[in-house]
Amino acid sequence: MARNPKHDILFEPIQIGPKTLRNRFYQVPHCNGAGSDRPGFQAANRSIKAEGGWAGINTEYLSIHPESDDTHRLSARLWDEGDVRNLRAMTEAIHKHDSLAGVEMWYGGSHAPCMESRCTPRGPSQYASEFEMMTYCHEMDLDDIAMVQQYYVDAALRARDAGFDIVYVYGAHSYLPLQFLSPYYNKRTDRYGGSIENRARFWVESLEKVKNAVGDDCAVASRFAVDTLYGESGVEVERDGIKFVELADPFVDVWDVNVGDIAEWGEDAGPSRFYEIGHQIPWQKHIKTISKKPVLGVGRFTDADKMVEVINAGHLDIIGAARPSISDPFLPNKIDEGRIDDIRVCIGCNVCISRWEIGGPPMICTQNATAGEEYRRGWHPEKFPKKGSDDSILVVGAGPSGSEAARVLMERGYTVHLMDTAEKIGGCVNDIATLPGLGEWGYHRDYRETQLEKLVKKNKDSQIALGAKAMTVDDALNYGADKIIVATGSSWNTDGTNALLHDPVQGIDASLPTHLTPEQVFAGDKAIGKKVVVLNCDRYFMAPSIAQLLREKGHDVTIVSGAALGHYMDFTLEAPNLHRMLHELEIEVIGDVWVSKAEANRIQTYPIFGDGYRREYRGPGKLPRRENTHFDWVEFDSLVLVTGRHSDDALYRGLKARKDEWADNDIKGVYVIGDAWAPKLMADATFEGHRIAREIEEENPQLPLPYRREVAVWGAPHMPGGKYEIEYQV
Repeated sequence: MARNPKHDILFEPIQIGPKTLRNRFYQVPHCNGAGSDRPGFQAANRSIKAEGGWAGINTEYLSIHPESDDTHRLSARLWDEGDVRNLRAMTEAIHKHDSLAGVEMWYGGSHAPCMESRCTPRGPSQYASEFEMMTYCHEMDLDDIAMVQQYYVDAALRARDAGFDIVYVYGAHSYLPLQFLSPYYNKRTDRYGGSIENRARFWVESLEKVKNAVGDDCAVASRFAVDTLYGESGVEVERDGIKFVELADPFVDVWDVNVGDIAEWGEDAGPSRFYEIGHQIPWQKHIKTISKKPVLGVGRFTDADKMVEVINAGHLDIIGAARPSISDPFLPNKIDEGRIDDIRVCIGCNVCISRWEIGGPPMICTQNATAGEEYRRGWHPEKFPKKGSDDSILVVGAGPSGSEAARVLMERGYTVHLMDTAEKIGGCVNDIATLPGLGEWGYHRDYRETQLEKLVKKNKDSQIALGAKAMTVDDALNYGADKIIVATGSSWNTDGTNALLHDPVQGIDASLPTHLTPEQVFAGDKAIGKKVVVLNCDRYFMAPSIAQLLREKGHDVTIVSGAALGHYMDFTLEAPNLHRMLHELEIEVIGDVWVSKAEANRIQTYPIFGDGYRREYRGPGKLPRRENTHFDWVEFDSLVLVTGRHSDDALYRGLKARKDEWADNDIKGVYVIGDAWAPKLMADATFEGHRIAREIEEENPQLPLPYRREVAVWGAPHMPGGKYEIEYQV
C-alpha cells in the first residue's frame, strides 16, 4: 500500500545542528530496564525502532557521575570506559538503519538517592527531595558548580566516543539544571540565583561548555519542562520558559519540551485515564514562537493525522514519542506504507513505566509482548518463525491471552480455531474499556481483532467462533485438534475471598440481590441501590474505577479498603489524579479496615491494626497479640465485591484429569495460559499468549524456555579487552 500524501510531511528530513534526521519520528529518552549493564538488551531494543522507521533513538536517562546514582531504579551510565564500550553496541546497531543515536545526560541533585554509590548529590540550595525518601543535597558553591559542569563535559566526550550523535543536557522532570532555574528549589542570592537570568546561568553555561566540547561531532539537545505546573512557585511557560529558551537558544540544536516535575511526572507521561493525545500542546506551542531551532515534544502521539496537524499548526517540528514507540516500534514504517490499521496503538496504561518505578527490568508493554524480549528471547515484533509442524490448535478463550496466542500462531502459519462464548474478541477488555477513562484500553482488543480477521482470510482452514456455547471437557476431547490451549480467564470472587485472610468473608454471597461482583455490575442484571459500598482488597484500578462509574451515575459511593487503594497506580503515574478524582467526586474512602462478617445490607468492619502492638507467646490456639475489640457497621443498599480473583480453569483441570484419553483422541498436549493459569496484569497475560505461540513446538510449551541473560561473571575484568573481545550480535 502507498503512503497517504497528507502524511508526506512526516517523512521530510530535518536538520538538527550538524546532524540530519531522516524523518520527523523521534524516540525520546525513555527507560527500558537495560541501562549500561545489559548492552545486548539495550542495543536490540533500540535498534528495532530504527529498523521500524524512527529517525532518532535515545537511551534512557544516563547518569554522568556516581553522585547521580538512581539505584534502586535502573538508569544508563557513562561513568567510565566500560560504559562507553557497552553503549557502543547500541549506537552501532542503530546506525545500521541510518538513524541517529542520542544520550540523555542526567544529574539528579536531591532526586538521586545514590543507594549504590553512597555519594552525596549537589544542588543549587539544600533541600530534601519531595520525590525520594530521606535524600538531601549539598548546596553548591562556585567550585562545586564548575566541577559538576565538567561532569557534563566529560560525559559528553564519552558519549561522542561511544558513537552518539545527540547529547542532551537534561533538565526536565525537576533534575539539576531545572532545579537551578526554578525558584521552588533555587534560594540562592549570588549570580546563580534570584533573577531569571541568574537562575538560568548554570544551565546555559553547561550547554555552552558541552557544545564547545563536542563541536560538530554531536548535536546538542535539551529536554526542558517549560512549565512545572506549580504556578508562581515553579517554572511557568510564559514567565520563565520562553525567557530561558531565548537565553539558551544559541547553544541548543534541538529542543525537547514537556511539562511537569518528577514527583508527579504523570503530568508528562500522561496516562490515558486522564489525558488525551497531544495534552501538552497548550504549553509546548509557546516554544516555537521564540526558538530558531527545531522543537520536538511528546503527547502519546499515535494518530498520523494528529501528528500532521501539530506540525502544520507550527506547534512542533518533530514528533517525539516514548510509549507509542514501545507499543509499536514499526509505527513510522506502517504510516509510510499506508498500513494504518496494522499499528499497535499505545493504550496509555503506563505499565511500561511501572516496571521502572518498581525498579526491576525488563520493561513490559500491554500491547507489545515483544518489548524487552528482543535480545534475551530473540523476538521481533513483526517477524515470526514459520510453523514447525502441521499440528492444528484449538484456543479456548479470546481474551488478551487467547487472542494473542491465536494471532501469533496464525502469523506462523498454523491452523487455529479460536472459540469464545462472548460475541466479541477481547474478554475482560470489553468490560474494562467501558470504565471511566479506560476507553483507549480497547485498542488492545481492536488490534487483535483486526489482525485475526486478516489472518483468517489468508488461512481458510483457521476459524474464529464467537458466541459459541461453553466448551465442555468432552467437547474439547472430541474436537479433533492436535493441541489445545485453554485461555478461559478469571473471575472476581463471589464470597469475599481476599489477600488479607485468604478465606471467604462470612455472609458475603454474590447470589444475594444486594451483593455484586464487578462482572454483575457490567452485566447490569441486578438493580444497584442509591447507597453503594465498594469493598476492596485489590491494589489496581477496579475498585476506584467502579466507584467513579457509579458515582457519575448518581450513586452515593463509599470505598471500604483493606488493601492500599490503587497502590499499583502509584507506579503507573495515575495515583495523584486518581485521589484528586475521588476527592472531587466526594467518594468516601475508609482505609485500613477489613470485614469480619456481612449481612444483606451491612458489613461489620474492624481496623486491620486494631490488635495489640505488643507480641508475646500465649500458647497454642491463642493469638500472640491482644485481640481487636473495635467493630463498626457500615450500611449499604448495594455491596460491590472487589476482593480478589480466581482462575476459571475448570476446563483445563477437567482435561488434565482425563489425560489418559488424550492419545485416543490424537491430542498431543493441553496447555493453559493467562488468567486461567493465575490472575495477572493484562500485559503478562498477553505475554503468556505470545510466548506459548512462539514455543508451541517445544517438548513442553507450558514451561518457558530459558532466556539469554547478561551477567557479570566472577573473575572477569570489568573492562574486557584483547583476548576478551566480545562480538555483539544484534
